[in-house]
Amino acid sequence: MRSLSLLLLASAPAGAFELSLPLDCRLGDSCFIQQYMDHDPGPGAQDFNCGPLSYQDHEGTDFALPSLAAMQAGVAVLAAAPGVVRGIRDDMPDIAFGDPAAPPLEGRDCGNGVVIAHEGGWETQYCHMKRGSVMVRAGQRVAAGDPLGQVGLSGRTQFPHLHLSLRQNRREVDPFAPASAGCGATAAPLWAEPIPYQAGGIIAIGLTDAVPGYDAVKAGTLAPPTDASAPALVVWAYVFGSRAGDVLQLQITGPDGTVVAEDVTLDRTQAQSFRALGKRLGAALWPSGRYTGTAILLRDGAEVDRASLTLAL
Repeated sequence: MRSLSLLLLASAPAGAFELSLPLDCRLGDSCFIQQYMDHDPGPGAQDFNCGPLSYQDHEGTDFALPSLAAMQAGVAVLAAAPGVVRGIRDDMPDIAFGDPAAPPLEGRDCGNGVVIAHEGGWETQYCHMKRGSVMVRAGQRVAAGDPLGQVGLSGRTQFPHLHLSLRQNRREVDPFAPASAGCGATAAPLWAEPIPYQAGGIIAIGLTDAVPGYDAVKAGTLAPPTDASAPALVVWAYVFGSRAGDVLQLQITGPDGTVVAEDVTLDRTQAQSFRALGKRLGAALWPSGRYTGTAILLRDGAEVDRASLTLAL
């Protein structure tokens, strides 16, 4: 997720209400922003930068983890600003929305979460947290950066992430464009430190000995081949924010040069997707040496992101 196509945004002006990053991760590395607040007043959806990283009537920012394994390992949710905890919920299971085992939401779309009141009529809400992880109580005073719990999969969500909502006097506010209703805002954001806008990227890359299932990719537990008798070599890339017409270049190189390579044109705009490319073993063993899988996401001929992974056989 080391994107080379970023819009670097300014930080909040001195004296303004400001927010710190609400989870303990490295944006573009161990987490990413999947969706922003919707700025399209009609039936469509646009993020503040007029891109498609939103959905209709989305009223917050979604900070996503790369896999279920990352969620299970534990990623702390942090208070984005000092304030007083107004309320919590901590008893909903971490089951993706739509799973037959998921309980009825009954108005609890946020899942497990925390609401914090701040000075000046501001309020932050933290949703989809892990059951049993919430570590604050109503009435407790917190400082910016204090841990509140962990990222989870509770409520109306299909991937592990933190949904952060920001309100002032009960009005939803986009921290990336606090003074704008439409997209293309130029007002300073409310982040204490600049957060770059990433217009899509590669969440993860892997090498396997067969084309993996999508659920296994999202789980983050796929193991690479370990010996030269692997029945195939497959490179896969897990992508977010792809747009119709984007090109995903997939390639495996080995000790004798290119093993397989292909440019895959993506035909749909999707929040998340994955593609894979491979080659079956054509001899008794793969040549001994190092093999590298590479994925490059291109948009209008320009590189959006790239990732690679190397193993030895």
